[in-house]
Amino acid sequence: MTITDQATAIREGEELDVAAVTAFLGDALGGLDGPLEIRQYPSGFSNLTYAVRAGKQEMVLRRPPFGKKARTAHDMGREFKILSALYPVFPYCPKPLAYTEDESIMGCSFYVMEKISGVILRKDLPPGLSLGPKDARRLCENMIDLQQRLHALDYASIGLADFGKPEGYVKRQVEGWSRRYRDARTPDVPDFEDVMAWLDRHQPPDTPRPGIIHNDYKFDNMVLNPEDPTAIIGILDWEMATIGDPLMDLGASISYWVDRDDPQEAQLMRMMPSIIDGMMTRKELVALYAEKSGIDVGNFDFYFAFGLFRLAVIAQQIYYRFYHGQTKDKRFIQLGFAVGLLDTRARMVMDGGGF
Repeated sequence: MTITDQATAIREGEELDVAAVTAFLGDALGGLDGPLEIRQYPSGFSNLTYAVRAGKQEMVLRRPPFGKKARTAHDMGREFKILSALYPVFPYCPKPLAYTEDESIMGCSFYVMEKISGVILRKDLPPGLSLGPKDARRLCENMIDLQQRLHALDYASIGLADFGKPEGYVKRQVEGWSRRYRDARTPDVPDFEDVMAWLDRHQPPDTPRPGIIHNDYKFDNMVLNPEDPTAIIGILDWEMATIGDPLMDLGASISYWVDRDDPQEAQLMRMMPSIIDGMMTRKELVALYAEKSGIDVGNFDFYFAFGLFRLAVIAQQIYYRFYHGQTKDKRFIQLGFAVGLLDTRARMVMDGGGF
């Protein structure tokens, strides 16, 4: 039994043209070690991720999902650009190998990167892996330390000065995600109008310390060392990365985090093993980030509420595709229910429930 992440058979309707991908990679990489084998990583709800093997060469291919997509989402070129700039100074991201906008290959742009082999944590610890309380806490500390180190990078010096606009970032996010939710709303989910109005009223000013933010920084986007699962060796899924307010990134991370004493409705949404003994609470994680970064977190209720709302929008955009028959992935049927739970949780924060 292995504790490392494994690819499986490709889902129906998400197959790739092996011959076309082989021809592209052969040209882009100057040849392949053998016949191409493609399998799919079954987890994740956004961009599709495939394991590509050619002899001893192991790579990962990323492409947008099939069906309707948000206009500015799933920009493969943008994701490839940040990996290319970051990898020399932040080698926790995968090494980018090849990118193309030639839609004749698979109907969309896509890119290929080196594979980082290791453990990826999902809802529960994989069979064969155990984390004692001290190790669980150490993993949390390493997670926050690495996030803060990413935020502190000099993004201009590595060619990313034009990768985002930190001025007015929070305002654009509130307005943009509100618009996306309204565009993707289906009749069977809450309207979120009260939440969107609250976020609009409680926006903080621009941060004086903008940085590179991942925007989906959580356990299942981290690769852990199989020999020491407290050590993070890779950060995946850079599709939403930009330059902005670091606390928006932390708020997005904390919105996924379920504490051991959270109510049952929150436990139903748990996606990570954040409730095992030794895992830090949301409050402890935020306090540790403040200690390491020196950034004031006094207004963190806004960032947490926004993180919950943003998570609801992401879930709803995916659920929209299932609702309208644009994907057959049966995992998506549960997301409409999740949107309702996130509405409840955001309202609790608005009413003084805190994070």
